[in-house]
Amino acid sequence: MKLLHVVGTRPNLPKLAPVYRAARARGLQQVVVHTGQHYDHALSADFFRDLDIPSPDVNLAVGSSSHAVQTARIMERLEPVLLEHRPDWLVVYGDVNSTMAASLVASKIGVRVAHVEAGLRSFDREMPEEINRLVTDRLADLLLTPSRDADEQLLREGEPASKIVFVGNVMIDSLFFALPAAEATGFRESLGVGGPYVAVTMHRPSNVDHPERLARIASALQEIAEERDVVFTAHPRTQERLARFGISLGKVRVIDPVTYYQMLDLVRSAHAVITDSGGLQEETTALGVPCFTVRDNTERPITITEGTNQLVKDPTTLLALVRQATRRPAGSGPEGWDGHAGPRVVEALVSRPTPALA
Repeated sequence: MKLLHVVGTRPNLPKLAPVYRAARARGLQQVVVHTGQHYDHALSADFFRDLDIPSPDVNLAVGSSSHAVQTARIMERLEPVLLEHRPDWLVVYGDVNSTMAASLVASKIGVRVAHVEAGLRSFDREMPEEINRLVTDRLADLLLTPSRDADEQLLREGEPASKIVFVGNVMIDSLFFALPAAEATGFRESLGVGGPYVAVTMHRPSNVDHPERLARIASALQEIAEERDVVFTAHPRTQERLARFGISLGKVRVIDPVTYYQMLDLVRSAHAVITDSGGLQEETTALGVPCFTVRDNTERPITITEGTNQLVKDPTTLLALVRQATRRPAGSGPEGWDGHAGPRVVEALVSRPTPALA
């Protein structure tokens, strides 16, 4: 059996890694295609090395552009790769443009599509990721879900139960795999942060592209920084917006994006995390770290149900929330967040017989 994996952004890589390692252990043929949707060679190389997966076999180098242009480039450049390799499964991850575009191409040329992280919904169609999730799930031949609520959502949408397989959360596989090495980096200590600190990421357009909204978030972070250390791992785009809008962060410590191990070391010891990321909502749940998600909705409602994550619509409430935050023991996450989702994904793939040729 041959698998062709498509990834497009750094957050896709911890989702790919446990599936790739599990398939390698079973002797399956594999091809990894990176679309280059978001690609920093140095940082991506760190991810591949840290997660024990090889560098991509193919890089489509589509680069940043509008959603339409980027999607079109991915489709145009991926089609000949799929025709060359003719895999038994195209495996796509998450909800980025690369996920949707690859699914469209594969569906039209008769390659079966398996979607890892199927069934997640924010119910906000203003988010491009929500459109990507909906389209991918409609096209996919196999819907591999991270949580039981995702199964229920797909059934409500009319997907047959025969297409849905609960496998658990592959992100947590990567977290458990990387945690010992992350602790060994000493990254948190190297920053010199003291006491119960707060880790921050912020990158979504709804937060950083609007001057008034970003200014309110920055003001809240400055208030927190008057009481405790705040480390803001800021995407270059976020840093550019702060500079363009003339927004100061005061005592907040702003650093460039870091490696997966370094970020994990920073998050695991934090008093709390403030973010708009999807993956961090899950990682903090597994680690028992309070998470405050600065968004109106989340496609990962199980993190809310677990009690580790809270949506924050009004940034002015962040100081009070951080003051009240309490950690809980790590490793007590939801069903299927056990470090074995990758093997379950591969089992679901190999247990589906290859269709007979016409």
